Amino acid sequence: MDCEPISIERGVRQLLADKVSGNLAGIWLLVAEHLRLGTWDLLCGWTARPTHRVEPRLALQLIHEAAVCTQGIRSQRSPGQTLVVADAEHFSGELISDIHQRTGLDLLVPIPNRKSYRKTFEAIPEEQFTRRWAGFATAKLPIEIKYRHPGRYYQFVERYGERPDDWYYKGFLSTSDRDEVEALTSDFPKRWHVEEFFNANQALGWKRAGTMNLNIRYGQMTMALIAQTVIHQLRQRLSEPYRNWDANHLATDLFHALEGDVRATADTIVVTYYNAPEELRKHYENLPEKLADENVEPTVPWLYNYALDFRFR
Repeated sequence: MDCEPISIERGVRQLLADKVSGNLAGIWLLVAEHLRLGTWDLLCGWTARPTHRVEPRLALQLIHEAAVCTQGIRSQRSPGQTLVVADAEHFSGELISDIHQRTGLDLLVPIPNRKSYRKTFEAIPEEQFTRRWAGFATAKLPIEIKYRHPGRYYQFVERYGERPDDWYYKGFLSTSDRDEVEALTSDFPKRWHVEEFFNANQALGWKRAGTMNLNIRYGQMTMALIAQTVIHQLRQRLSEPYRNWDANHLATDLFHALEGDVRATADTIVVTYYNAPEELRKHYENLPEKLADENVEPTVPWLYNYALDFRFR
């Protein structure tokens, strides 16, 4: 069988014996970062299979597919009690009802800053607010949407200011009865970090719809996280503008764009680049020595303990 360990080894060694040229040679840069991270040990542990088996190799392939922003197309499902935070433009009875009734997800969304809502907040009796700390109090009350897509939910109201003349309010709708202080001061502010993450890294695979099998989906996302980690390590070795490129930009203009060839000489795989940024030379040329200085084993276990080195022309 082609997936037998001996067949895999023969195939890999034959590929390494042949000079391979192309414009996807950039992905070899991540091999160095895998060695620094210890990716192979993670994959062998995750798959519960040793080096000679196919399972960790398939997992490594998923990592590299994520790194070059390959996508799939199936609908995504998530488990219940997951909190989704949104912005005020998503305050829609139809959307809120759909999420609440169909998906099993919890939703936290700001109530628009309209005059009618502000008057409602200002009419809340002072005793219904709980003072949390100086200049900040909260109230939790029922809220009902009556038209088109009716539903009964919870409103979390923030009150800012110490004196009545200084008070101003912000309101949020929650589809579940949860701790409003945790939701408003911890959960909701995280949305900006999430948006920054997805803006920079969604092309790694986070934006693609997944299989309905959650075990497979979680496996895909685990591989995407490893891809993100090694790409982050690579970014630290790059200067502007490369360092701030998002995942899709890196995939298109670095991993896909680098032209070179790959060949095996004695016990070392040598990757030669013809159009790489010059600054990569100082980080990746003479790589075995650099890894040894970092106390990192310089041989590649999934490539039958060949060392890896780079040349720049």
